[in-house]
Amino acid sequence: MVVAAIKEETFPEIEQHAKTVHWMSLGQLGKLIKTFKSEGVDQAVMAGQVKHKQIFSSIVPDFKMIQLLASLAAKNTDSLIGAVARVLENEGIRLVDSTLFLRPLLPEPGALTRRPPSEEEQRDLDYGYRIARELGRLDLGQSVVVTDGACVALEAMEGTDEAIRRGLRLAGPGAVVVKATASGHDYRFDVPAVGAATLALCVEGRAAALAVEAGRVLLLDRETVAAEAARAGISVVGVGGGGGTD
Repeated sequence: MVVAAIKEETFPEIEQHAKTVHWMSLGQLGKLIKTFKSEGVDQAVMAGQVKHKQIFSSIVPDFKMIQLLASLAAKNTDSLIGAVARVLENEGIRLVDSTLFLRPLLPEPGALTRRPPSEEEQRDLDYGYRIARELGRLDLGQSVVVTDGACVALEAMEGTDEAIRRGLRLAGPGAVVVKATASGHDYRFDVPAVGAATLALCVEGRAAALAVEAGRVLLLDRETVAAEAARAGISVVGVGGGGGTD
């Protein structure tokens, strides 16, 4: 396995898990292509996270990346990473679905913890799910916070964690958090995920429930999440049909 590690995001421990690791800056698209070609790579999978706000940081793009950025009318996630995928394809490097080796981490519909949501919580979860799906369709974010039938926070460029913090601070105890995707979401370069860190934010903000879209949002550290949720009295639930990635 050959790894192209992004200096601004990747943990150094990656070197313990791969035979070959090439370190490069987020803006070095040309170097990425040359590295893959020199290593004989014709298929690649994206793993981990690159925060969208990095686009507006002090990263210096190389000529290949400057060309790509200049060609974009909008610099949202879909257009930016989609353009990177097209450039790689044109160079003979195909991006594959990032859930290819992670299917067991996609949860099933229904209660994922001992305590199911109450009727009131379920109503808020259902409402939040509809909002989160629409938010995803607009390529703005994937997470929402709802309380008593009102949406109090929508995720944007700040990311899931900050949206949850803000929403639970505004809503107070008893709110619910929902993370979902748009129909047709491209899993080659964006795999929504929640885990123990997400649950810890829900505990800190005294949320009542956390919902993830079944079959489409990764649930990491499931045993830890279930144990901590039970301790805090939080219901974790899979919402939606669980039809798998598309």
